[in-house]
Amino acid sequence: MGIFPDEVILQILARLPVKPLFKTKTVCKLWYRLVSDKYFIKLYNEVSAKNPMVLIETSGSPESRSSLVCVDNLRGVSEVSLDFLKDRVKVRASCNGLLCCSSIPDKGVYYVCNPMTRDFKLLPRCRERPVTRFYPDGEATLVGLACDVSKNKFNVVLAGYHRTFGHRPDGTFICLIFDSDSNKWKKFVSHRDDHFTHMNKNQVVFVNGALHWLTGSCSYILALDLDYDVWRKISLPDEVSYGTGNRVYLLDSDGCLSLIQISDAWMNIWVMKDYEKEVWYMVDRVSLRCIRGLVPGIFPIAQTGECIFLATHKQILVYHQKSRVWKEMYSVKNSASLPLWFSAYAFRSTIFPSD
Repeated sequence: MGIFPDEVILQILARLPVKPLFKTKTVCKLWYRLVSDKYFIKLYNEVSAKNPMVLIETSGSPESRSSLVCVDNLRGVSEVSLDFLKDRVKVRASCNGLLCCSSIPDKGVYYVCNPMTRDFKLLPRCRERPVTRFYPDGEATLVGLACDVSKNKFNVVLAGYHRTFGHRPDGTFICLIFDSDSNKWKKFVSHRDDHFTHMNKNQVVFVNGALHWLTGSCSYILALDLDYDVWRKISLPDEVSYGTGNRVYLLDSDGCLSLIQISDAWMNIWVMKDYEKEVWYMVDRVSLRCIRGLVPGIFPIAQTGECIFLATHKQILVYHQKSRVWKEMYSVKNSASLPLWFSAYAFRSTIFPSD
C-alpha cells in the first residue's frame, strides 16, 4: 500500500473540523505537534476562510447559559457550547473564528474566546465602576472585534456616547481599545453624531486593519483605523439608495467590504475592490422572485464570492451564486421569541488561541 506525501496529508487534515482535528493528535507525534505548527495553522486558516459559517446564539431562559448553533455550508448543523466560560454571556462580536462576549450578570466584564478550541481570555476590566457613561443602558453603543490571524493578535473596541447620569448624551464619543499584545486598554475621545440600528451594530466588518459599521441612515460607513486610532467616513456606491422598500447591509466578502441592497424583487451586491480609492463594483444582481414571501424579513449574515448566508425569523438560507440555487440550511421548529437574524453572526473555524 502506498504512502501519501506529507503535503497531501496536511491538505486533508486542514479540511477537518477543529474537534476531529484535535482528536488526530493521538495518532503520532508528528500529528500531535501539527496544531501548534505555524505552517499548518496558516494552511488551516486559509482553507477555512473559504468555508463561511453562521453562528446563532440561543438561550432557553434569561437564567441559562447561552449555547450556539453552527450552520456550516459543507458540514451541516452542529451545536457549540460556551459553558467553558463559566458565566452567562452575550455574544457581542465575531471575527475570524473568535467571539467577543460580555458577561450578563457582571457589567464591564468581557471575554474573547475560540468556541471551537474552547480557548478563552478574560479581558482586564476597562473601568473600576459600573458603566454609566455609555448610551444606552450602560452598554457600549458599538462593540467590535478585530482578529488578525497572520499576526496572532486581536483588538476589542468599545465605543459609546458619554452621558452624565440622568442626562442625555452630550455628543462626546468615547472609544476604548484593548490590545492583546500589550494586554491593556487605551482610550481616545472624539465628537460624533452617528446612530446605529441593531443590525448595524451586529454587522461590524474587519478588513484592511480597520473596523467598519454602516450607520443607521445608511448614508456612509464609519471606519476605525486601529493603527492610528482615527475615525473616517467611507462613501457608499452612488447607486445605493435607502428607504422606499430598500434595505442595505454591510458584510465581508473574501477580505473586502461588501454591500448588499435588498428590495422587494432584487438583491444587489457591491464589493469594494479598491479600498484606498473607495471604488465599488457591482458583482451580482439576484432575483428574489422564488423567495418572495420571505423577502420582508430576510437579512444577509455572511458572504464569500461563492455563496451568501441569509437569516429570516426561523430559517437560515444559503444562496449559491454560481448555480443560482437557494437552499434551506437550518430552521427553528419551536416558537422562537426572537428572530434568528437578531443573534446571528458570520463565523469561520480557525486555530487561533486567544490567550
